[in-house]
Order: sequence, then structure tokens, then C-alpha cells
Amino acid sequence: MEALQILVIEDHSFQRKVVVHMLQSLGVREVAQASNGKQALEMLDTAQIAAPDIIFCDLEMPEMDGMEFLRHLSRRQPGMSVVIMSGMDNALITSVEKMALSYGLRLLGAVEKPSSLEQVEKLLKLHQVVRRRRARTVAAPVSFTLEEVLQALHQKQFEPYLQPKVSLKSGRVVGAEALARWVHPKHGVIAPHAFIPLLEQSGNMDEFTFLLLGKTATVCRQLHAKGHTISLSVNLSLSSLGDTKLADKITQMVRDAGVDPHHIILEVTESAAMTNVAEALENLARLRMRGFGLSIDDYGTGFSSMQQLTRVPFTELKIDKSFVADSANNHALRVIVESSIDMAHRLNVRSVAEGVEKQEEWDMLKEMSCDVAQGYLIAKPMDCAAFFDFCDQYPLRRTEAFPVVMQGWLTA
Repeated sequence: MEALQILVIEDHSFQRKVVVHMLQSLGVREVAQASNGKQALEMLDTAQIAAPDIIFCDLEMPEMDGMEFLRHLSRRQPGMSVVIMSGMDNALITSVEKMALSYGLRLLGAVEKPSSLEQVEKLLKLHQVVRRRRARTVAAPVSFTLEEVLQALHQKQFEPYLQPKVSLKSGRVVGAEALARWVHPKHGVIAPHAFIPLLEQSGNMDEFTFLLLGKTATVCRQLHAKGHTISLSVNLSLSSLGDTKLADKITQMVRDAGVDPHHIILEVTESAAMTNVAEALENLARLRMRGFGLSIDDYGTGFSSMQQLTRVPFTELKIDKSFVADSANNHALRVIVESSIDMAHRLNVRSVAEGVEKQEEWDMLKEMSCDVAQGYLIAKPMDCAAFFDFCDQYPLRRTEAFPVVMQGWLTA
């Protein structure tokens, strides 16, 4: 801790001294102080203090409040680690937290006033963990040209990586989402952000979608042959829904792979279902008629969520991870998640919470009678061989507290 440089910005002199004393008692030797945002900026701009590692910032201060300070700070030192201090209500603090993240600052968390030594120590340790992770990330991300991505597409180098979906009631694996990964012969496994935008911009998403769908259907047949009769989900391209032949093409491909359409769920984003409305509705209705499941993905992040539920025959509602994350500790998020689950039940569709990463989120969702959970708490996306092993060993790894002892699968 002694190597850290910390700046504390607080207009109340006694509370400021309390925080400084806590930091010093934890072994931090270099602690600078400012009474408001304006003074802090002057100290940083004139190099009166060394560049801090962390800034503890009050919100309500004279001359320049904490929110204005964070805005100015983000322009001077993007990526700075920040801790918000406030006695305000949780809804306001949450809003400011999201603002800080939007400005590109690294938000370690928020502490209530008066702060406790345990809170402060926890945030300092979190900063150390973040700094070590950044130090290990030395390699620059690889970028690819459209030509390289199309060559990979023609050589069928894209593979479905499967993330399990688990029933909150029974604790059993009931399905998995197929997430695209590029298995590059030189660079290894490449995440979607490196190739999906290029495919979308160049109009090649249809070919990509059918490649991934075909491979996922084959995996589904293999899982069933091994005795794991579960459903697999595949994302449906936004651009594909305008093709009135889409439903026939998908049906033919899945049946050719030897799979009943009832075991394939097609995930559609809200914006996708709004595109070419007549053609999209025709395709989605026909797919549902053929037995495919339809999932409204990222529910709540679009502009017409409820309207979509009334006009598309969805069988599943996926609650976006932005609502699930920290919902156990955030009243507003909790209300949104609970109301989404309740609405799904009333509409007789299955509720799926994605992005579940903490035990407390699992417990909350189970209490709310959510149907299915998906997220890192259970397992990260994994290749097909690893997923076969996961399904084989899963019943042996279940416990009463939580159905998966997941440590062995986090690095998959």
C-alpha cells in the first residue's frame, strides 16, 4: 500500500481528515488533500502533487462539485481510478457511478459517509488487483482486415462456443447459447468484436449466420446422441430477417443436420425485430410454426420492448446483463429484473437472466422464480469438447447452495 499516491477531495475538513487518517493507517504514505474540485484541478494542472493512483472524491462541494470534477478529470487523465464518497441516496450514487464509467474513468466503487476502514481497505485492494491485471495485459490487440475475415469465413474457421443455461429451480443444465469465436491458426481464439462489425458492414452476415447455425445444429445432434437432450440458442442476424426465404432455409439446414427444430432457439434482438417489420414478422411467425423457439435478446435495452412482446410469438425473454449485474444490491435494478420476470410469467414465456456472476444474484433470481440463469457464475463460453465434458460431469459437481462448483470451468 505504501507505494500508492492518493488524492482526497472533500470540503468538510473533519471528514477529509478521517479519510486521510484511514489511508495512512493502511500504510499509504503519500496522501494529498483538496477542499473542492476546482482546487484539485489546480493542484493537478500545476504539478503541486504527483500524479495520483487513486482519487477519493466527494460529490457535493462548493465552487466545483464532484460530478463536474470527474468530467474535467476524464479529459486530463482518462482511465484514472476513482472512488466516490457521498452521503446521498443509492439511486443518485448509482447514477454518478454510471456517469463516471461513461466518461472513461476506472470506478473502483463508492463509499458511504462516514466511511469505514473496511470499505476503504477493500477498495485499495481492488485497485491493486486491477493494476496487476493491467500489467499482465501487455500485448496489443490484433486487428484484422475484411479480406482476412472473409478468408476465415470461406475456410469455416468460425466455431460455436457454448455457454450453459441452468434451471434455477432444478439446478439442471437445460440449454446453452452458441457464441461465435474465430479459431485463428496463428492468434488462437478471437472474440466477436474483432470480426462481427466487418461482416455486418460488408453484408456478409447471412453466410456467417448459416455457418454458425449449421455447426450448432450438428453439436446439438451430438449432444442428444450422448444423452443430453437440451436446446441450443443461436443469434439471428438483423440483416437476415428481410429475406422472406429465411425460415425455409433455416428449417432445411436444421433438419438436414438431424435435429428437431424444437431443440433450436433463435435469439433476436429488439432492434432486429423492428427491421423490415412485415418480412421479419412473417419469418418469425413461420419459424415458430415450424417448432423453433424464439428468444427476445437483451430485453429492456431497446425502445419498443413491450410492443415487441405483443407482436412476435416469443417463447423466451432474456433479461439483459446490464440489469442483472449488481441487481442484488441496487433497488432500481432489482425492481426492473423482478418486473421482467413477472411479465414473462404472465405472458407464459420462459425468463432467462444473463450475465449472472455472483452467488447473491443467483439467490435473488431464484427467490424471484426466474426460470433460467446464464453467466460466468456457472461457466464461461467453452468449445464443444469442453462443453461435452461439462455436461457429463455436471451432475457430480452440484451442491445444495449452488448447483455448480464452477472454478474448474472459468478458464475453459
